[in-house]
Amino acid sequence: MERLFGDQEPRGGRAPLAARMRPQSLDEVVGQEALLGEGAPLRRALDAGRLHSMILHGPPGSGKTTLARIIAAGSGAALEEHSAVEAGRAEVRAVIERARHRAGPTVFFLDEIHRFNKAQQDALLPAVEDGTVTLIGATTENPRYEVISALLSRVRVYELAALAEGDVLTLLARALERGELDGAEVDEDALARLAARSGGDARIALGALERAAATGERIDLAAARAALAGGLVRYDRAGDQHYDTISAWIKATRGSDPDASLYYLATMLEGGEDARFIARRMVILASEDIGNADPQALVVAVAAANAVEHVGLPECTYALAQAAIYLSLAPKSNAAGSALAAARELIRSDGARRAPPALRGASVARRQGDAQGADGPAEGDA
Repeated sequence: MERLFGDQEPRGGRAPLAARMRPQSLDEVVGQEALLGEGAPLRRALDAGRLHSMILHGPPGSGKTTLARIIAAGSGAALEEHSAVEAGRAEVRAVIERARHRAGPTVFFLDEIHRFNKAQQDALLPAVEDGTVTLIGATTENPRYEVISALLSRVRVYELAALAEGDVLTLLARALERGELDGAEVDEDALARLAARSGGDARIALGALERAAATGERIDLAAARAALAGGLVRYDRAGDQHYDTISAWIKATRGSDPDASLYYLATMLEGGEDARFIARRMVILASEDIGNADPQALVVAVAAANAVEHVGLPECTYALAQAAIYLSLAPKSNAAGSALAAARELIRSDGARRAPPALRGASVARRQGDAQGADGPAEGDA
């Protein structure tokens, strides 16, 4: 297979462990049984030689790049790789031009495809449509929101799941069996810790194992913890993690679970979430989910929002934590919102009726009285 922009040995030494452990065939891939297991849709297509354009959607470390390279290798196609973070329309046009002059098929692997704007994605359409390139896009974001509909209609979307803890453990054990760590000795509980704390990201687990092995000492549980310290919060303030985490916080708080509420609050803060966004959600929840069951909840939430504006990070985190606990433990009622929704629905269906005279403003009544005095009934009329 012709390979362009493929793996290269880094100038400073051998490649990282995660790169050296990339599977070279479908049989070496760990996990993703829903896509690659016997009888699974993608596996059937690949076994039948039906190369087609696709988008691989899944979390970091789930094997999107590995799968794209295996697909290209198995089809005998030339592989061109670009990241949408660095590439633009000029790079896309160059790939397409090379593909047109190539005798065999070309697989164009575009990582982070959601980073391309509409015009950049539009540039891919003709080549994908006529088969000049087989596009394999990879994204951590939901392609139904980040990829234009015209391109989605020309590809198949495959969902990759985060690796299960057992899958990650298999990869760690495989690295040891292959001697990739120069004979390092690792305790079983340390391996289990690395697998459990990787969040389903094989790259994180293998990187931590390599860092622990670099000390030259036996890797025990303490060494595994040290290797995992920092960098474990997977969060994107503009992507799915942003919405998934705030949704989890809302549901935990609504469910009166202060521990879970604080956990997801901490996740957002560690991920660099805008504290004002968190405060706004607290104010909304105080009215929407607690309401008059505890009117003080709104006071607490607004006070926390004011603390964010006047104090800022990091000190305002105390006010956010205090508010999260209060909102979690407060009784819940959505009666106010439900009643307002019913009233608005009545107005939409029947129209807004004029307020009765007794409820109208004094100025309106006064104007009506003046008009009646000017043109009112003659004296003696009853």
